[in-house]
Amino acid sequence: MYGYSFQNYDETRHVRAALREKQISHKHAREIAVGIKDLTLEKARDYLNAVIRLERAVPMRRYKKQVGHKSDPGVMAGRYPAKAASEFIKLLDNLESNAEFKGMDIERLRIVNATVHKGMIVKRFTPRAFGRASPKNNTLTHVELVAREA
Repeated sequence: MYGYSFQNYDETRHVRAALREKQISHKHAREIAVGIKDLTLEKARDYLNAVIRLERAVPMRRYKKQVGHKSDPGVMAGRYPAKAASEFIKLLDNLESNAEFKGMDIERLRIVNATVHKGMIVKRFTPRAFGRASPKNNTLTHVELVAREA
């Protein structure tokens, strides 16, 4: 059973949605979450679709070693994480349907919290030469979005 990390949740003004145990990059998800915070749902969806089409780069602020510069204004180091962006679009669709179910005005919704946590680690081994083995670990990711009606 999972909870939400967002504090002071008000049932009448807030709506939330979460992805659990998704096989996306934690680093990319964290940078996308920073990028879409304080945007409306429509602007966030447009931004993520532009990332998938390689038109807008996601700025890498924390995880930026060996990341090339991009020509987007205001972006020094950046990437185009299409897989994580497509999962975020699904999460935005879920958030929008939750808001419709609550009877909220979707045009006035603004993302107030976007949280990314590391999930379970799937530990496996891949065989190597001379009878050895190397670890092949996958870190799954949790993403939580909370929007408020402005």
